[in-house]
Amino acid sequence: MHLRWTIGLKQGRLAAVPWTARLVVLIAVLWTMPASAQQNVRVPVEQDGRTVQLAAQLFRPPNATAPVPAVALFHGCGGPGQNTARMAGLLTSWGYAALVVDSFSARGLKDVCGRNWPTQAAAEARAADIDATLAWLEKQAGIDSRRLAYMGYSYGGGVAMLRAFSGKPEDPARPSVRAVVLLYPDCALADALGSRLAVRQPTLLAMGALDDWTPISQCRAVLDRVVSGRDLVETKIYEGAHHSFDALGLPVRYLSAVGNRSKPGGCCGAHYGAHEPAWKQFVIDVKAFLDKALKP
Repeated sequence: MHLRWTIGLKQGRLAAVPWTARLVVLIAVLWTMPASAQQNVRVPVEQDGRTVQLAAQLFRPPNATAPVPAVALFHGCGGPGQNTARMAGLLTSWGYAALVVDSFSARGLKDVCGRNWPTQAAAEARAADIDATLAWLEKQAGIDSRRLAYMGYSYGGGVAMLRAFSGKPEDPARPSVRAVVLLYPDCALADALGSRLAVRQPTLLAMGALDDWTPISQCRAVLDRVVSGRDLVETKIYEGAHHSFDALGLPVRYLSAVGNRSKPGGCCGAHYGAHEPAWKQFVIDVKAFLDKALKP
């Protein structure tokens, strides 16, 4: 769920994009990103009695003179990629700091999109990355700790949903958050939260109408269980769009061997690829949502 563009399509996996095409895409991404301060950082996360140092990149808006709101980005099953880099560039151009978190490399992972699908336990363990990241952001100079948000993609969106939606009383020890964006999230992960859910912060749920990897039906089933804060959830469904509609330049294709939690036994197959009109509308929608939630 949101594969890297450079993963090979062998036995149904994504074919390697020619290096010339990758170079063109990379140049285009860098060209369109605003000039912003970028810093490689580490976010400590406690896991199984040890500290895991997550690699991350912190982008700050240019010429900021006062503390700014910040958005943490959590990638899908293929790890950070062009989509998170592109979004970080957009966020800084809108006046936000952006922290792109790599949950995989410190754990020896590269891609978990294949037949060996991430377990519920693995997703719940990764949810601790969100708490640790927000706690880290709260302490950074130039970041307004009262205006924090996070955004999850696909598998990372399902993990983010484990924090955005809750079946338990609010934990006062967790960092506060002003907004959450869930982009084509793996809503099946929320099944473990129970039958009565609460939402405590504005949440944007953005999905492709043709998504057969993380289908709308699963997310609707989650929303049907929300008994508190349903009015805080804003839903956007983009017609004609499949999973990863923001993978600009990548034609829609069918991946026959990827795990799919929406199918019996969790396997296999799903469509994946770009839909530029959906991406453009999502950019408009997410900017309006974040401005309303985070701007003074």
